[in-house]
Amino acid sequence: METTTVLVINGPNLNLLGEREPAVYGSATLADVEDLCAAAAQRHGLVAECRQSNHEGALIDWVQEGRRGIAGIVLNAGGYTHTSIALRDAVSACRVPVVEVHISDIRAREPFRHHSYLADVVAHHVIGRGVEGYAEAIDWVASRRD
Repeated sequence: METTTVLVINGPNLNLLGEREPAVYGSATLADVEDLCAAAAQRHGLVAECRQSNHEGALIDWVQEGRRGIAGIVLNAGGYTHTSIALRDAVSACRVPVVEVHISDIRAREPFRHHSYLADVVAHHVIGRGVEGYAEAIDWVASRRD
């Protein structure tokens, strides 16, 4: 990966976008999100490298892989947002900006979703903006480049 890369990491169950709880997450699929990220990155001369896993260790490995030498990381950790101290620790070691993204407004949902272990170690948050939040996050990363 190069300094023109924005690493977009999606966590558990985001592979089910468009099928799972469309009233909460909308009808866009993960492929739609990846297309949106590619277009947003291209507008800034960047490349979006999109990955998704349901496995915590894979997310941690990817965050560690991208922790330096790229433009930034856009991270929707899904349910691991509320449970993973290990993922938080990986994010805290990043030397590039990490943007926490959530499609739904986690603060307006079930009480267990209100707390984010990532909140105090990320550079920016985009919460409750639907899938367009990914483009907003990429725009934010692009605005922070030298």
